[in-house]
Amino acid sequence: MSSEVVDRLDGGLPAPAWDYSPPWWLPGGHAQTIWAALYARRHAGTPPVWMRERWTTPDGDFIDVDQARHAVADEAPLLVLFHGLEGSSASQYAVAFADFAAGRGLAFAVPHFRGCSGELNHAPRAYHSGDHAEVDWILNRFARENPQRSVLAVGVSLGGNALLRWAGEQGRSVPSQVKAVAAVCSPLDLAAGGHAIGKGFNRWIYTRMFLASMVPKALKKLEQHPGLFDRGALLAARDLYAFDNIFTAPLHGFKSTEDYWARASAKPVLSEVRLPALALNARNDPFVPADSLPKKTEVSHSVHLWQPAQGGHVGFPAPEGGWLGLPGHVRAMPEAVGDWLMKHL
Repeated sequence: MSSEVVDRLDGGLPAPAWDYSPPWWLPGGHAQTIWAALYARRHAGTPPVWMRERWTTPDGDFIDVDQARHAVADEAPLLVLFHGLEGSSASQYAVAFADFAAGRGLAFAVPHFRGCSGELNHAPRAYHSGDHAEVDWILNRFARENPQRSVLAVGVSLGGNALLRWAGEQGRSVPSQVKAVAAVCSPLDLAAGGHAIGKGFNRWIYTRMFLASMVPKALKKLEQHPGLFDRGALLAARDLYAFDNIFTAPLHGFKSTEDYWARASAKPVLSEVRLPALALNARNDPFVPADSLPKKTEVSHSVHLWQPAQGGHVGFPAPEGGWLGLPGHVRAMPEAVGDWLMKHL
């Protein structure tokens, strides 16, 4: 088996990884990314129905947590999903993971990072890729409020980097109820991912899409807290590097974009992870350069690497019957990742 799709068991022995292959009519990372996000089916059964809870944070702010209302046993494991940049429980991957959880009898929850639930948070801060303290508080609260449940966690893109950063920072000090974690298409080297998304097609399509959401929210944050940052400089930002330099980095205790990307990346602490952890990255991800992905020599024996050649960024579309297999679905990745997590219960 190619080293690009090799997993590792604890102790470093080879084990089969998920060998993803895309539909023939979706060649390339951009097609697999965009089709999955816009057109592919997200669920096999009924769409999830959410029950929202508002949690007060330790600093007096709030987050909103959506919990799927499908029927589960009282002691069923809980799957927690940390979404990506500007994501939510409505993101295609969140709906697909909810569908997986319902089918496997798991409880399922999506805690929104601050400001991502549709209502702006109150504090003079937002969220960022290395927010492992927030992840720690959230997972500990889930464990405390559900003592009868084992907890599994998956993070997508930004949420996956934060989750693996948490796992590395905590080492052996994770709550005993948390049995395994997984990161999907996460930019574990934030500098490499940040520079990649700021170039060429990525800059014109994905960067503009993210800034169209992030800039208005930042301006509302400035209305809440006048003088928080330079409004003119923010309006002049044309890439995530500039946005992070003006907004994300200083609001969250970093000196600059370079300082933020270096100190928030999960890759440097993957050797410290001690609970079962999966890092799934397609090698044709437009956001995450293949040469920036972690190697087996850079991670602990607890970290499993799945690096298929295809999949795009949180794409992994699969064919689904009918003429030419259109429109396809995005349930294959949640099933592969979710089943891997469940093996560690």
